[in-house]
Parts: sequence; C-alpha cells; structure tokens
Amino acid sequence: MKALVLTEYNHFDLQDVPQPTIRPNEVLVRVQAVGICGSDVHGMDGSSGRRIPPIVMGHEASGIIAEVGSDVRGWTTGDRVTFDSTVYVLDDWYSRRGQYNLSDGREVVGVSTPDFKRQGAFAEFVAVPQHILYAIPDNVTFTQAALVEPVAVALHALSLTPIQVNDSAVVVGSGMIGLFVIQALKLAGCGTIIAIDLDDDRLALAQKLGATHTINARSGDVAKQVQELTHGRGADVSFEVVGAGPTVKTAIECVRKGATVTLVGNLAPTVEIPLQAVVTRQLRLQGSCAINGEYEAALALISSGRINVEAILSAEVPLDEGADWFKRLYAKEKGLIKVVLKP
Repeated sequence: MKALVLTEYNHFDLQDVPQPTIRPNEVLVRVQAVGICGSDVHGMDGSSGRRIPPIVMGHEASGIIAEVGSDVRGWTTGDRVTFDSTVYVLDDWYSRRGQYNLSDGREVVGVSTPDFKRQGAFAEFVAVPQHILYAIPDNVTFTQAALVEPVAVALHALSLTPIQVNDSAVVVGSGMIGLFVIQALKLAGCGTIIAIDLDDDRLALAQKLGATHTINARSGDVAKQVQELTHGRGADVSFEVVGAGPTVKTAIECVRKGATVTLVGNLAPTVEIPLQAVVTRQLRLQGSCAINGEYEAALALISSGRINVEAILSAEVPLDEGADWFKRLYAKEKGLIKVVLKP
C-alpha cells in the first residue's frame, strides 16, 4: 500500500509499504480521509519527542472496513467507521474505572515514542482494535468524520471543567481545538466567551463560531481587558489550548479567584507557572488528556449541525501532496488551520 512515512525529522517519503496484518480483535480500515493534527506538525521536527522516525503518523481518520479479525463481533466489511486515537486494554485498572485515556500501556495511533510505536492513518490502510471503532452516521461525510477526534478532545476538556449556565470563559488559542472548545462552550450555555489569539483572522472565525468577544494578545494588558468584560473579577474558567509558557500564564492571569484553568495544549514539555498567584488566588489547574468516551457525543453534534467542523477546514488534498502541506502548516502559512488528506 501507499503510505506517507516520516523517514527522518522534517522529511517525508511516499512509499510502498506492507499492508497491515490484523490481529483477531482488529479490523483493517481502508482510509478515506485523515486530518493533519497540530501534534503531527510539531512531531515532524522532533520537538515533541512523540514521533520518532520512521513512522506513519495520522490519528484523525475515517474509512471503510476492508477486513475483520476472527474475534470481531458487530462489525462487517463495508461499514463506515471512525476510531478513537487512544488504543487501550479493556482490563486495565484505569479502564475499569472509566478512565481509559489514562490506562497503563496506552498507545496512540500514528505515534512513536521510546515506549511504543503504532503506525497511523497517513496510508491507504490502518489496523485498529474493534473496541475503539465508532459507526459514522449516514449524513456525516468521511471528511467530517475525520474531524471527530479533535471535537472529542474539546468535549473531554469541558467534561472536566466545572461550568454553570451563563458563566464566563476564556479560550487562549484559536486554532482547531480552541475553535471547537468555543463551540462547545456556547452549547454548554456560557454567557461570555472570550477568545485570545495573535491572529486576527482566527479571532474573526472564533467570533463567527460563538465567541462573544475577541482579544488580540498584542493589544495590551490582556488580563485587564478580560476583567473589564467580566465585572472586574476575571473569567470563571479558562482553557489553554496551545501548550506554551506565555499562553499558560495568560490563561492563569485571566481568571477570577477560585477559578479553574483547564490545560489542553501540550506543545512544551515544561513551562513556568506563577505559583504564588495560583496558591493565593486558590486556582485549580486541571490537565485534560485526549478523550474518554466523548466520541458518540461528538458524532451526534456533528450530525445534528450543532458543531461546525467545515468552518475550520482549509483544504482537502491527495495523500501524495501531504509532505508539501506539512511544510505549509509548519511555516504557519496564513489562513491555514486544518488540512485533510485523501489516500
């Protein structure tokens, strides 16, 4: 089969590689659409440490079941499916507690670390276990289904965050995940949703998708501007969806005393935090890891039109153009948010 292989950092080759051999509990999916995730872009240069070459990346995908393993039940060839990015075992202690995203020995599709390597979906076929599969509703396209994973990431972040109707929320970063967080906050009934970013075009899109206010981070004292929009107190909750020191600091500075700051971005392995501000203002810093059962909700919200995934889609291109589009995303080409490859 054809696959886009990261052969060394910052270099891709479209190669002929062996088609995956499935295990008894797995299915072989013929990939129809696969999104380039921001984590893939940062993994490309080795900065994240989670894409060790050679590796076929890609974990946001949809397709058609081409083959089923001998132990697979309830799925058949021809089924339209998408799948979770986390591969976990069902009898793990965390999985039994309903926290499969934290399970010991978990793997991620299309990710390679010193602990594991799992080939991904930048290819014609990918093998995945049956228990991470989800059926695609009839009115949801393969491209839309390839964007379910980041929607589910956003929903998981909200599920961990104490939000009440009419609360105020700050979202630091208006990339793909941030834009889905904004849409989810609107659905959750937040009255004030403040998007913060450096890109005015992304801020305009954030406002179109549900942000009530936008702030360019270069426009001055961001925390003061947030206070002016929140009765002088600061936001009830904030979401950091970049994963860098300055943006984490902004997310902390923009909330009121006793608030929750949910950290979704994980670009930088370590960041500094204003410890005394966190302690003396009694803030709760909450990490949000991947997804934990939000796929069905994400699919339903896309199917019903309550979450708009097409708004963030920048291009749909053939797999053989993937290397070029990776370069364009890495260079932060203006206007690019999400690219979907079609094997």
